[in-house]
Amino acid sequence: MLTWFMRTIEFYRTRSGDCPVEEFLDLLSDRDAQKVAWVLRLVERLEMVPQQYLKKLSGTDELWEVRAQVGGSSYRLLGFFYESRFLILTNGFSKKRQKTPMKEIELAQRRRAEYLERKKRA
Repeated sequence: MLTWFMRTIEFYRTRSGDCPVEEFLDLLSDRDAQKVAWVLRLVERLEMVPQQYLKKLSGTDELWEVRAQVGGSSYRLLGFFYESRFLILTNGFSKKRQKTPMKEIELAQRRRAEYLERKKRA
């Protein structure tokens, strides 16, 4: 029996309606943006996503990173799972070092807390 699995990826929006992930993706070249979009489709469609594309962020309780490699460039989109099927992506950046910058982790954690607070009030 064939079952269809799908996650839903959503981009976090600020209270004013801005979308930081879309803004990040708009800065990428067409080729790089296409590769990131391809990885996002994999994450949505595969039940077991290889760690090279989706990995729990070590040192955090709730954050995950979507990982895209294009030539010598590495891109990361940070986010968290909401109600187990929704992956809410909060921010994106070009990875230059081995370790994920703490400011990006803190930003994702703040946006997660704000998102959950807004959901609780809705």
